[in-house]
Amino acid sequence: MFEHLLFSVSDGICQITLNRPQVHNALSPALIREITSAIQTAGADDTVRVVILTGAGDKAFCSGADLKEAAGQLQGTDGFSMGDLLRSTYHPMIRAIRNLPKPVVCRLNGVAAGAGCSLALACDVVIATDEGYLSLLFVGIGLMPDAGSTFFLPRLLGAQRAFELCSTGRRVYGPEAAQLGLVTRSVPAAELDNAVAEIVTNYASAPTQAIGLMKLALNQSLHNDLEAQLEQEAQYQNQLGQSRDAAEGIMAFLQKRKPIFMGK
Repeated sequence: MFEHLLFSVSDGICQITLNRPQVHNALSPALIREITSAIQTAGADDTVRVVILTGAGDKAFCSGADLKEAAGQLQGTDGFSMGDLLRSTYHPMIRAIRNLPKPVVCRLNGVAAGAGCSLALACDVVIATDEGYLSLLFVGIGLMPDAGSTFFLPRLLGAQRAFELCSTGRRVYGPEAAQLGLVTRSVPAAELDNAVAEIVTNYASAPTQAIGLMKLALNQSLHNDLEAQLEQEAQYQNQLGQSRDAAEGIMAFLQKRKPIFMGK
């Protein structure tokens, strides 16, 4: 189905693995389009209840844009526009992740640099290795962060810390990233798979509709005023109140037993 990534679905868990280890999973336009398509495929599959996004190998999650390919476009195409490239490739990818009504867990197995850092920040949960790092190294090549970084960073870290990381491009290793709130959790590399399995197993048996709507509500809270957000909550809660999982959850609570959610 895909040429530049690996895609699998098992027991409600979809795993998407960037598969260009020879270039540290650098983002070519073809790979970006495949990531977008894979996310959309996971969204359309009712059996999928959580998505894992990771990179092949043990050195890099994603090293950022494929600069060799970008340099070729700059040299070979009259009127080449970086802005148009972002609009046609990166933007749909980031929107697909943020609009997916299912949790996306980033298994950050190594370096996440440049747009690879942006890709990680777009996920709902990031589990990183202590040895891995995030770096917004755009400044080192005379560019600014893109693919959503300037949106996510101030909201995660505050304006001053976001500016510092953007303007220096310094490496933020797993433990510091967790302390700052840049990632959800940092673990030794040997514990990464267990840590990811723990959280995705929980999501695979969770009430998926509720998780999806709370994700969308939190997205919207970044722009809404209080009155608009209260109304959004009322609409989503009304929708969830008619779901099978809500009925099961309430009944299980009254019967003092563990609920069995079906994601419906």
